[in-house]
Amino acid sequence: MIRQLTEADDPICQALVQKRAAENLFIIGDIEAYGYHQDFQQIWGDFSNDGTLRAVLLKYEKNFLPFSTGDFDAKGFAEIINADSDFSMLSGLEEITEKIEPYLRDALLSKRKLFYAKLTDGTALNLEGTNLVKKLKVEEMPHLRQLLRSIPEFADKPFNLDIKKRNMENGVARCYYIEKDGEMVSTASTSAENTSSAMIVAVGTNQKYKRQGYATLCMAKLCYDLLQEGKELCLFYENPTAGNIYKRLGFQDIGYWMMYTFCK
Repeated sequence: MIRQLTEADDPICQALVQKRAAENLFIIGDIEAYGYHQDFQQIWGDFSNDGTLRAVLLKYEKNFLPFSTGDFDAKGFAEIINADSDFSMLSGLEEITEKIEPYLRDALLSKRKLFYAKLTDGTALNLEGTNLVKKLKVEEMPHLRQLLRSIPEFADKPFNLDIKKRNMENGVARCYYIEKDGEMVSTASTSAENTSSAMIVAVGTNQKYKRQGYATLCMAKLCYDLLQEGKELCLFYENPTAGNIYKRLGFQDIGYWMMYTFCK
C-alpha cells in the first residue's frame, strides 16, 4: 500500500532512510529543511502487508527520489510520477531507479550514471600539512567564485552568490581552501549537509598549482571535521582517476547514482 506521509510518520521514515544515511542525504536534508508537505515537496511511503514502511518516494520541485532497502511497489511509485504534470527528473541509486524506469511513460532525454562513494571513518586520512587549509568565510565567497571559474571543469557551471551565501549561513554548506601567493588556489566544499551526512562537491585546484597535493589537503581537513561531527560523507565522480584519489582518503564505492531527465 502506498500513501502520502505526514509529520506523524517521521519516526518510521527516519528509521528507514537513516539505515543508509550517506545514500539518503538528499531525502534526509529535504525533510529536515521542509518537512512533509510543501507546494514543492511531498513524500510517499510504500508499506508491506504487515504495515512496515519499506520504501519512500520524495518529490522536490520537479525531481523524484526513491529509496528502499529491498522489494517495493515500483509500478505504484511510477504511477505517482506519471501523474505529476511537473515531473522532469528522477534521481537515485541504480538498483532502485532501474525498477521504476520501465513503468515511466515520458520520453527520456538523458540518462547519466555516476560512481557513488562514501566515507564513514577517518582511518586513512593524513592530516599532515592541513594547517595550510582555511575555512571560507561568507565574505570571501567572491574569491571562491573566481577560483572555480579558473578551473575548466567548473568554468561553465552556474555560481549564484546569494544562494551560496544563504547555504553557508544556514549550515547546509561549507568550504575549505588553500591560499598561495595571495590568491585562493585549491578548494573542497560540501552541499546538502544535514545532521547525519554531507555531500562533497567542487573539489579542484587552479591549473598553475596542480599536482602539489593541495586538493587532497583540503579534502582531508574537510572530511576530518565532518567525521568528528558524526556525519557520513559521500560524493559522485565520473573519472576513475579522480576516484583513485578519493579511495586513498578512505572513500569506498557503494554503487551508482542515476540521473534521468525526461520530456513531458
